[in-house]
Amino acid sequence: MQFGIFTVSDVTTDPTTGRTPDDTERVRSMLKIAQHADEAGLDVFATGEHHNPPFVASSPTTMLGYLAGTTKNIVLSTSTTLITTNDPVKIAEDYAMLQVISNGRMDLMMGRGNTGPVYPWFGQDIRQGIPLAIENYALLRRLWEEDVVDWEGKFRTPLHGFTSTPRPLDGVPPFVWHGSIRSPEIAEQAAYYGDGFFHNNIFWPMSHTKQMVDFYRQRFEHYGHGKADQALVGLGGQAFMRKNSQDAWDEFRPYFDNAPVYGHGPSMEDFTASTPLTVGSPQQVIERYAAMREDVGDYQRQLFLIDHAGLPLKTVLEQIDLLAEEVVPVLRKEMESHRPEHVPSNPPSHAERVAAKQSEAVAS
Repeated sequence: MQFGIFTVSDVTTDPTTGRTPDDTERVRSMLKIAQHADEAGLDVFATGEHHNPPFVASSPTTMLGYLAGTTKNIVLSTSTTLITTNDPVKIAEDYAMLQVISNGRMDLMMGRGNTGPVYPWFGQDIRQGIPLAIENYALLRRLWEEDVVDWEGKFRTPLHGFTSTPRPLDGVPPFVWHGSIRSPEIAEQAAYYGDGFFHNNIFWPMSHTKQMVDFYRQRFEHYGHGKADQALVGLGGQAFMRKNSQDAWDEFRPYFDNAPVYGHGPSMEDFTASTPLTVGSPQQVIERYAAMREDVGDYQRQLFLIDHAGLPLKTVLEQIDLLAEEVVPVLRKEMESHRPEHVPSNPPSHAERVAAKQSEAVAS
């Protein structure tokens, strides 16, 4: 099973010092966080895509391309790539280029984002969000899978004899997750193509997550990609840890209470009770996340949000170390001890996808 971290790239004032990093400092801290996660032995680093303050991750492939050259083992991903407001031709080009640069050490997550105004900024209508996601992804797949594409749709100009470059590494497109919090149409889309489904449930109760994952699993089996329990599932989450649980609560509370993403809403006690946010000791994080398989089944990827709410870089790096040294080894062992042999432990690597394509070619 893969364990890693993702960032939403928020620029937030540290409530304990009153200091706000500028955009340059925040971007550079994200690079250090990803590099430290690689050194610590985590499996995945993922960045969101936003085009408005207080977020700075406006160009995921630029960041991930740099990280491809400065990290060794970690899988580089997105959380998310905006399938609705990015031109699918540009997505095809950018992520094939990243795939080549990283030698296949990447994947990506398609999503619609959570900022309504981004649609008119890029010339689209938010009321067409779902149709855009469906049509754009259908075109993206053709651009990756076909050398020459003739295409006509509703939301962009037609293509005649178009070839996207560079071509996917070894003729195999990147692995794709579809991220959604509340839209069954996106879970359906993931199931239709046999792709992964990522439920970023950081603000939602597990009952809702279970409902969305169950639907995706049922539709995955319906489309003949395998049994429902073999569907590829990822979850989001967030944690703040110290050796002593009360120290974690005392340290994180001012960040929770003042951060725009959390503050001025439910109390930290209520929020941790109803969402995956876990504040406490490493053992409490292990117990909370090990129990998630009881609701969603055996899954393949767990990403934690830990660099948010104005937390200083030093603290975030400490959180990565706690995650990598004390949580992930125990959680991985616990998760794998229950996994049936026919259920994948991980999403397919590039090498595995190349081998599968070669096997299909031989069989045909």
